[in-house]
Amino acid sequence: EKNHFAGRHTREVIDPFLKRMRKNKSLVMYSLIGDVDPIRKKLYRTFNYNPSQAEREQARQELTKQLKTLRYQGKPLPDQLILSKEFPVIDYFKQFSGLSASDHFNGTGFWNVPVPITRDITVQHDDVLIFDREGYEPLKRFLKNQGIRHILLTGYATDMCFCKTTAGYENLSRDFNVFLVGDATLATFPANSSPKYATNAHISFASLNHLITQVSWVKQLSAD
Repeated sequence: EKNHFAGRHTREVIDPFLKRMRKNKSLVMYSLIGDVDPIRKKLYRTFNYNPSQAEREQARQELTKQLKTLRYQGKPLPDQLILSKEFPVIDYFKQFSGLSASDHFNGTGFWNVPVPITRDITVQHDDVLIFDREGYEPLKRFLKNQGIRHILLTGYATDMCFCKTTAGYENLSRDFNVFLVGDATLATFPANSSPKYATNAHISFASLNHLITQVSWVKQLSAD
């Protein structure tokens, strides 16, 4: 359900924003988890290669085949928990952590598949893919070589990838003028039915050291 929520937000907010900004931008870039892999290297433009349409079509077929090999099924929830009288809370969370990104629940190999850019985004031929595990320095060099000074940051999740990963604002703000598009991001929202409170909290804290904007505020300045 939460993935569908993010997908709808991407289609209704982020994608229209990117389409509107394309005529005035230098680059549209996407950061994805994982190492450089031969499939995505042929599917998207990267820092040092822009594949042909034929290469991209072949890569799409290879990607579909690769994604179908994953079972998308982890191990079941525990049938029972053994709790002591003295430390039931400690025992509970030792046996059933509130947050787990391991193979146990995701299934073996979940984090190793070549994750594609979501279909909720309209990707164009010259858009650039960032491989997160390459680290920040290659990204920094590429942006500098492209003459980039200003960055509008959108995406997920406000409290995780948006700030902490290779293309997160904690890295980028050291070398570029970064503007966080506050209504074009969503935070994770455990124990809540809506992301609005979590997103507001994380954007509010980010505003202490970063500039926040929103979709409707971003406009092209007149040449005059």
